[in-house]
Amino acid sequence: MRLRPTIWFALLLAMTCASSQAESIKAVTEKTSYSYLQEGQVAGPAGRVVEAMLQRAGLNDYSLTLYPWARAYDMALQQPNVLIYLIARTPEREPLFKWVGEVTHIDYHFYKLRGQPDIRVHSLTDAKHYSIGVLRADVRQQYLQAEGFTKLVSAADNRENFKRLLNRQVLLVPMSERDAMLLCAEAGVDFASLERIYTLDALSSGLYMAYSNSTDDETVTRSRAAFASLKAEGLLTKLMNDQPGP
Repeated sequence: MRLRPTIWFALLLAMTCASSQAESIKAVTEKTSYSYLQEGQVAGPAGRVVEAMLQRAGLNDYSLTLYPWARAYDMALQQPNVLIYLIARTPEREPLFKWVGEVTHIDYHFYKLRGQPDIRVHSLTDAKHYSIGVLRADVRQQYLQAEGFTKLVSAADNRENFKRLLNRQVLLVPMSERDAMLLCAEAGVDFASLERIYTLDALSSGLYMAYSNSTDDETVTRSRAAFASLKAEGLLTKLMNDQPGP
């Protein structure tokens, strides 16, 4: 039996839509003050934004998972249908991903343990004299390497990096104030025991969500439109500000 063209087109459209819906979105990130585990589930303000955006875009088949940053970053480079967040948008990364939107803004500072007057950093060059803890494949590591830093000690996650600072295995760690406060709370350390000694102005940037380059353009377009509507309605700010840390 031959199908009429209109029926054939309807069947083809249905098959295409079904195929599109079968593609699950893998939203990946690292553990920060914006994303963390709560009762076995990924929680935090950044995850709330991601879920609201995906649901508004009609992309209801998705998962949120925490990984060490280097693994999440590699997945977003290599696999289709991966949404990575929160990621700094740098000129080097620009062609590597399909960018959706800026979720928040961040500033990084060098922190040391208080009571170490011999550690003085008045310029970026001064910091090259000290061992510095960084996250593997993170924008801070990439920036400092490009600036000629040779005393970098890489870690898989923020907690490991912070522990090295507390144990004096490294003397400096570049962190945001929000993350520094969270890590102190987790470790049972008074935030006043840290001293902020230098701001990395060149790393002041927006943190985005972005898709892997091999992700279908329709998925990206729908996500961008959904994100833009969240922002225009003020829901982006509300979701980021209403959720307390773990």
